[in-house]
Amino acid sequence: MAPILSARHIRKSYGAFVALRDISLDIPHGERHALIGPNGAGKSTFIACLAGQLSGVEGQMLFKDENVAALPPAALARRGIGRTFQISRAFLQMTVLENLMAAHVIASGRWAALSRRIYGERIDRAHEMLVTVGLADRARDRVADLSLGDRKRLEFGMALVGEPELLLLDEPTAGMSIKERHGLMDMVAERLASEGRTLLFVEHDIDVVMKIAQRVTVMVRGAVLAVGTPEEIAANDEVQAVYLGGGH
Repeated sequence: MAPILSARHIRKSYGAFVALRDISLDIPHGERHALIGPNGAGKSTFIACLAGQLSGVEGQMLFKDENVAALPPAALARRGIGRTFQISRAFLQMTVLENLMAAHVIASGRWAALSRRIYGERIDRAHEMLVTVGLADRARDRVADLSLGDRKRLEFGMALVGEPELLLLDEPTAGMSIKERHGLMDMVAERLASEGRTLLFVEHDIDVVMKIAQRVTVMVRGAVLAVGTPEEIAANDEVQAVYLGGGH
C-alpha cells in the first residue's frame, strides 16, 4: 500500500546536540504504527517535527506526496494531520462540549459568525463525538472536573472532530491506569480502523503497543534501530538488548 507519510533523512539538532539523525520512515495508508524506545530516543521530537512545531528541521516530510516540512501546524491540520499531546491542552474552565465545539471551529478554519444552520451542524457533530468517546453524560461539565482518563478521551475527540487522515498521538496513555490505557487505545484503534484512517503513536506500554500496532519502529539515540511487526520486534535480539531487556 502506498504511504500516506514518507519521512526522508529527517535531522534535527539543538546546537551541538543532535536529537534526530537521518530518520527515514514510510507509513502506509490506514496503518497503526507505534514509535517506541527509551527516554531521550527522539520519539516526541519526531512527532513534533511531523506536526510542524519545530523550526530548523532538515530533510523532507511527504504527506500524500507533498513536501510539508516547512508548513506550520494550522496548515498541516487543514491538509489532514491531527495530533494530541502528552500533557492536556484542553481549555480547563470551558465545558467538555465547548471544547469540542472550539476544536470543530479551528479544524474547519471558519471563524466567521455562525449561522443557525452551521451552529446546529457543529453541535450535532460535537454530540456525536461525545458519544463516540464515552463522554455524552459529561457534556456540560468543566474539563477541570474530569479525571485524567476522561480528559484523554476528550482530547482524542477534539483531534478526531477535524477528521484527520493521519492522527499523531504522543504518549496518549501517560498517567493512566492499565485498564484506562487499554480502554482508550482500543477505542482509538476501533474508530480509526472503521474509517480507514492512519495512526502514528508514541507509547511506553509494550502491552498496548503489541495489541494495537500493526508495525513498530524502535528509536535509540535519535536514530531508527529497527522496523517490523510487533512479533518481529519482540523477537529482535538487538531491540531486547537496548530497550526491552532480557525479561521481555
